[in-house]
Amino acid sequence: MNAQSSKPCPECQIDVNRRDFVKTVGGVAVVAGSASLLAPGAFAGLTSKREAETVVGKFYNSLSDAQRNIVCLPFGHKFQHRIHPNWNITKPAIGDDFFSDEQRKMIVEIVKDITSKDGFERIVKQTEDDRGGMDAYHVAVFGKPGTKKFQWVMTGRHLTMRADGDSVENRAFGGAVVYGHGESDPAQNLFHFQTKQANAVFEGLDTAQRKTALLAKAPKESAVSLQGKNGKFSGISVGELSDDQQELVEKTIKTILGPYRKEDIEEATALLKKGGGLKKLRMAFYREGDLNHDKVWDIWRIEGPSFVAHFRGAPHVHAYLNIGMKRDS
Repeated sequence: MNAQSSKPCPECQIDVNRRDFVKTVGGVAVVAGSASLLAPGAFAGLTSKREAETVVGKFYNSLSDAQRNIVCLPFGHKFQHRIHPNWNITKPAIGDDFFSDEQRKMIVEIVKDITSKDGFERIVKQTEDDRGGMDAYHVAVFGKPGTKKFQWVMTGRHLTMRADGDSVENRAFGGAVVYGHGESDPAQNLFHFQTKQANAVFEGLDTAQRKTALLAKAPKESAVSLQGKNGKFSGISVGELSDDQQELVEKTIKTILGPYRKEDIEEATALLKKGGGLKKLRMAFYREGDLNHDKVWDIWRIEGPSFVAHFRGAPHVHAYLNIGMKRDS
């Protein structure tokens, strides 16, 4: 294994927020156990999967009072907004005796409904590789399904997923999502294909453009707050690229969004357009974390007023996606 790949990853240390669990749980026992990205119909090949929110409602209704005291939290609770690559949003794991077999089946169904076919397959493999399967992950429900304000969230190692029925205005996915994979060999990593596509953008730049796009040190990986129209963004301006270069950036964004369901992709692209579209974005690559020293830049970022995608591919993948409108923009 490459020496750089074997470096410890402090962000991967599990964070269960035990002090906050005491406040939240209240002492209840847990039983252990190729078209243009912004053009109409760009993702027409994907099927509708709005069933996820219906299943969230069924899951909520299936919970006992004791279960709700653990996994149900008020809409707007601070856990709903937390961004971390490895944390337990509530204490019981999906595989614990705390949940019934039927409830576990519903959780899997929700995950399947908020992803594309390829995305679901990758997530199943990622959870198996990183934690032994989806049973080791954790879920929460914020608010009450069926109302205008609710959200279902699943977290764990290298994963934060959301289903919210558009409860959070002007925010794709209902908030930032996180994905990744603990495999340090890029050839084996489930999401290295996204880095290959991003680096196709870099390869398409001329010498002067590469000098602008390639920076020494990346920002903190979880620094993905939306900055709005007055934000300051690093790297090369996508609006100053040629049409064919912009097409490569557009393809990279489609690759990033590809694992998710049609509705969330459409909302994400609409919000990107609302923030000024591709031409308001900047794209940066970083010299640090160059696995195998091959100048395939493993850490890269695309950012603009309403869009942040941060991909940290070294020592393994942690990726963050936050799309929406800042409240004052």
